[in-house]
Amino acid sequence: QVQLVESGGGLVQAGGSLRLSCAASGSIFSINAMGWYRQAPGKQRELVAAITSGGSTNYADSVKGRFTISRDNAKNTVYLQMNSLKPEDTAVYYCNARIVVVNGPYEYDYWGQGTQVTVSS
Repeated sequence: QVQLVESGGGLVQAGGSLRLSCAASGSIFSINAMGWYRQAPGKQRELVAAITSGGSTNYADSVKGRFTISRDNAKNTVYLQMNSLKPEDTAVYYCNARIVVVNGPYEYDYWGQGTQVTVSS
């Protein structure tokens, strides 16, 4: 009923930039928040950035000043602009959305399949 489609991952050199996109589709009534998580080898999944429908944002300390999250509510799409990338940013990045489906009783978390970001030194 709901699908999140991610794009924009890839391989870049340290100091480079990437822009991730995630579009939600399906029988959506509302999206309360969207965000990005990442999981590096041997580490726990962590929040990178999140944004509410009202525009409030939250960033991990490690990416503040380098990453910017934005959202197009009309298109149910969230973006993550990643600048000044470091090898430590290498991870699988997952899109997340908190969605109420049409005729749904409550909010539910949906996840994308993940996209690989690799930063070489």
